[in-house]
Amino acid sequence: MDSPGYNCFVDRDKMDASIQDLGPKELNCTELQELKQLARQGYWAQSHALRGKVYQRLIRDIPCRTVTPDASVYSDIVGKIVGKHSSSSLPLPEFVDNTQVPTYCLNTRGEGAVRKILLCIANQFPDISFCPALPAVVALLLHYSIDEAECFEKACRILACNDPSKKLIDQSFLAFESSCMTFGDLVNKYCQAAHKLMVAVSEDVLQVYSDWQRWLFGELPLNYFARVFDVFLVEGYKVLYRVALAILKFFHKVRAGQPLESDNVKQDIRIFVKDIAKTVSPEKLLEKAFAIRLFSRKEIQLLQMANEKALKQKGITVKQKSVSLSKRQFVHLAVHAENFRSEIVSVKEMRDIWSWIPERFALCQPLLLFSSLQHGYSLTRFYFQCEGHEPTLLLIKTTQKEVCGAYLSTDWSERNKFGGKLSFFGTGECFVFRLQPEVQRYEWVVIKHPELTRPTSFKSSEAAAAPSFLSHSVSSDPADRLSPFLAARHFNLPSKTESMFMAGGNDCLIIGGGGGQALYIDGDLNRGRTGHCDTFNNQPLCSENFLISAVEAWGFQDPDTQ
Repeated sequence: MDSPGYNCFVDRDKMDASIQDLGPKELNCTELQELKQLARQGYWAQSHALRGKVYQRLIRDIPCRTVTPDASVYSDIVGKIVGKHSSSSLPLPEFVDNTQVPTYCLNTRGEGAVRKILLCIANQFPDISFCPALPAVVALLLHYSIDEAECFEKACRILACNDPSKKLIDQSFLAFESSCMTFGDLVNKYCQAAHKLMVAVSEDVLQVYSDWQRWLFGELPLNYFARVFDVFLVEGYKVLYRVALAILKFFHKVRAGQPLESDNVKQDIRIFVKDIAKTVSPEKLLEKAFAIRLFSRKEIQLLQMANEKALKQKGITVKQKSVSLSKRQFVHLAVHAENFRSEIVSVKEMRDIWSWIPERFALCQPLLLFSSLQHGYSLTRFYFQCEGHEPTLLLIKTTQKEVCGAYLSTDWSERNKFGGKLSFFGTGECFVFRLQPEVQRYEWVVIKHPELTRPTSFKSSEAAAAPSFLSHSVSSDPADRLSPFLAARHFNLPSKTESMFMAGGNDCLIIGGGGGQALYIDGDLNRGRTGHCDTFNNQPLCSENFLISAVEAWGFQDPDTQ
């Protein structure tokens, strides 16, 4: 290590064993794409001194509030706040939520310095109410800082970022919990095999997904976390989702078919991440992460906003000491065996369906809106019972005992906006499925094949990820935000056939279009047909032409309103 100044808080032996100091000493780069590539390749990962310089440069250029505490503020306040206490005995701020401070390769002096810096940050940022990721961030930055004051300033700039399009670290329980729900939604769409395993082995899968930030900010070894942080500073929050998804994919690959090491999958994943070097290198982890073709940054922001809104509506904005109010209820709670009644699906089948729906609605319980056996075989009555409810779940049972259906994101009353003309509406959260004779779900084709389209906000979202020294700008006007999540208008689709989600007229109901229909049901709810359609790229959901035995529509009810 060439620069002793970077090592006053570091245990040299541990650092040498963790990260070899063999890399380049300078970085000459001004273009975003080149910087992204260098970060992903680990250009400065093997040079302790260069990584420190790059962190200083990237963090210096984060757009911040006008008054952001700097190194001189730390020098002024640290003595008053710490007093005569020993650094190792200092309490941690409440907002870290009893998170253990990862030591990585810090020496005793470094471990104490992290506590001092966290207390000074708490003094300067009284609005931070929940930030369990911060101890890991401070500990990492301290490896690459000349002194405590410089580390304090770096952490403050990350926290004080005032670009609304650039999210860095969650600083409230609402933001943290909605991030966990968003991660759960992404797992559901991009890691379906792992999600199925989590549902099978965990009574409360959101509690497992709520640990995703700890995987990164606490359990990952230093040489892995530093590589993730390198890219995070260049590309932003979306990188964290990518890496956490990659971790879950590797966990599933290694553990699939094997008994879990404990009866607590949450603890098993933590152990796996802590020992991840036994499974995959930092390079392979990032390679897997960037092979996942996620939604655009704008779409993820919209999903996050939708999840925040759902939590606010339920009054979940602060962490409760005694109970987790945001507990996901689908496995054993949302679908109660004792009071769930359906002519089409069993309790187990409904729980399987519940594991597919977006997290913000999995907080709810199923509410029967329409049953052909109870309300009659009438499409008009179907609409009457469903209007005013969003989303809804459509279930169909054929006379051959086949079972299929659709999750429909939009209120059926939207059909009335087209002057009686049969027109499609809905969003990319819609999906179709079959349960009998075998289970299969088909999501919007764009989710698995993003190459079909590019988000209209592509340039803006790229700019949002760029450090300011690269001279990019992005609109911060809230009116510029697109809504709702996965609305077809957000995407440059080659044709409308990829966005024909749902349509309803007086004489028929259609789900999916383009080259065929995933589901077509006549006005008497008597006959139907199914085939491949471009929107969901699905196989027929049952016999291509079928007679209907029963139809049900289900809504989503907040347990608190029962």
